[in-house]
Amino acid sequence: MKYIVVLGDGMSDRPLKELGGKTPLEVAKKPNMDFIARNGRCGLLKTLSGDMPLGSDIANLTILGYNPKRYYTGGRGPLEAASMGIKLDKEDIALRCNLITEKNGTLEDYSGGHISTEEAKELINFVEEKFGTQDIEFHPGVSYRHILVLRSDRYSADIQCMPPHDIVGKKIVDNLVKPSSESGRDTADLLNRLSLESKDILESHPINLNRKKNGRLTANMLWFWGAGKRLELSKFKEKFRLNGALISAVDLLKGIAVYLGLDVIDVPGATGYLDTDYEEKADKAIEALKKRDFVYIHVEAPDEAGHEGNIDKKIKAIEDLDKRLIGRILNSLKSGEFTIAVLPDHATPIEVCTHTLDPVPFAIYSTERGGDSVKSYSEKSAGKGSYGIKEGIEFMNLLLGR
Repeated sequence: MKYIVVLGDGMSDRPLKELGGKTPLEVAKKPNMDFIARNGRCGLLKTLSGDMPLGSDIANLTILGYNPKRYYTGGRGPLEAASMGIKLDKEDIALRCNLITEKNGTLEDYSGGHISTEEAKELINFVEEKFGTQDIEFHPGVSYRHILVLRSDRYSADIQCMPPHDIVGKKIVDNLVKPSSESGRDTADLLNRLSLESKDILESHPINLNRKKNGRLTANMLWFWGAGKRLELSKFKEKFRLNGALISAVDLLKGIAVYLGLDVIDVPGATGYLDTDYEEKADKAIEALKKRDFVYIHVEAPDEAGHEGNIDKKIKAIEDLDKRLIGRILNSLKSGEFTIAVLPDHATPIEVCTHTLDPVPFAIYSTERGGDSVKSYSEKSAGKGSYGIKEGIEFMNLLLGR
């Protein structure tokens, strides 16, 4: 039996008046997701809880069968660091470092205008030259997503950081890093100083001068969040007796794979945005299944559209995922036994442009199991499925038929 999970990040939504009271999933043309729902079994999954951050790290760990309340160390930084091959000692702290757009004292864009990886690498290397020390390391990642590592036991992860996608349009000074206790005060002060001083050096960098000249948003400030220390996780193969792989453009997901011992399959055309190479992701998954039992395919595009509050982009992301990736995989699986699931990790509703606690729809189709009465894949229809509402930690056992 082969197992495939296709995860459309942030794909779930709420009814929108612009869509006649329907969600993007309900209006999108998605015959392949509908096939999985119509021939499989459906339900709703609670992947986030109010007592933990509403992040993709929490949601994806949960879906993969790892209780974040047991394993989570405070932020996504260590996961993304692992995906980049950055080794952390026990006392080291890793943080996500966004390149953002600041304008008139507000956070205008959490992604620096979705700056290219090539441009961003030059900016982060420049920041490393200016601010880097033996204890402070900047590591370039993909597009606007980068890593800061603090290597000294004098730094503390006992701080509160605001995810930049949650404070678009809000004042920078009102959302700076705050200490959770006195032990985190010096670390918060350091991060805030680096963030504020970065504006002066990034604003005048040739990369940003050229972006401004061409009418694009500048990536003119650093923003730190997701602080945490190294995780200790049991391996996926030991837990589920499956050889597995993960496909994603996003360092966060790749980092989860590294910690779990899943093979990370790189896709050159994967961008983490709407222009990602869906076909190549599908082909890499199909190839991976020849030697592995399990493949987890993560697509970031719907979440990015949700954070932007762009209905048309979200519908397009869903339709591209369905036609160009899921359809391609299903066509390759016409013979043999397999189980395939489709779901989001969390909702990113257009109306709020951020992650919410809403349960997400999931559908599981298996060649060796029967289906239920659901006819299409959406938030509303999945709620009528035979699985009912499940805790996220139950998903893997449902997938495996246990």
